[in-house]
Amino acid sequence: MSRITSAQKIAAAKAEGRPALIAYLPAGFPDAATTIEAAVAVAENGVDIIEIGIPYSDPVMDGEVIQQATTAALADGFKVNQIFEIIQGITSRCDAAVMVMTYWNPVLRMGVDEFSRRFAEAGGAGLITPDLVPDEAGEWLEASAKYDLERVFLVAPSSSAQRVEMTVAASSGFVYCVSVMGVTGARSEVSSAAQGVVAAAHAAGAEYACVGLGVSKREHVEEIGAYADGVIVGTALVAALRDGGVPAVGALAAELSGSARA
Repeated sequence: MSRITSAQKIAAAKAEGRPALIAYLPAGFPDAATTIEAAVAVAENGVDIIEIGIPYSDPVMDGEVIQQATTAALADGFKVNQIFEIIQGITSRCDAAVMVMTYWNPVLRMGVDEFSRRFAEAGGAGLITPDLVPDEAGEWLEASAKYDLERVFLVAPSSSAQRVEMTVAASSGFVYCVSVMGVTGARSEVSSAAQGVVAAAHAAGAEYACVGLGVSKREHVEEIGAYADGVIVGTALVAALRDGGVPAVGALAAELSGSARA
């Protein structure tokens, strides 16, 4: 099947003179059906790329809001196998590029080739892998090439120039620029380090560099969009889903995307 990639969506946004808007939602929160509806709602309200997070029992990078959501999904019986049905449910109903963000152990346990094949068949664009570094990603590099999937690795303020170069070389789709050291979570201000991380990624040859961690307001989208190719919003959307359901998620996406197009 024909799959929409994150690179295509970022390029289209760039042609419109704006950053791509990227939304994170955890799979299975509050249930699988609602995950699909929330994803479709954000796509209908201006989100270009959707990240669906696989709940994990030891989410070392996630802040309290996302941890609580993923813990609830696991407690409700979420299984990794469900991710493919969720991805297909989203890709069949919208034209956003759909990624999965996952710690690497769930992929390893299923088998990298099997996970990649099933994910591609469901219409997924690629994987964002926060705890996998390129020099330990041989199996994933092979499988992603085999199934034409995008590989999104992370760079941070602490990344050396050599590490940034290695990460950019191994990535496809975009490079995920972590703007703060620490866990995820909505913040009142965007980290001053974000622009430097994006600049380092671009200098190392990244075609597209997107910023995540701490983005929660339309002002953040405007500020980051001046230098980054995409803006990633997670915690704020998850909190909206928790507090107000699908309508609240759609409304927040509309607010954020409206600022992106200003």
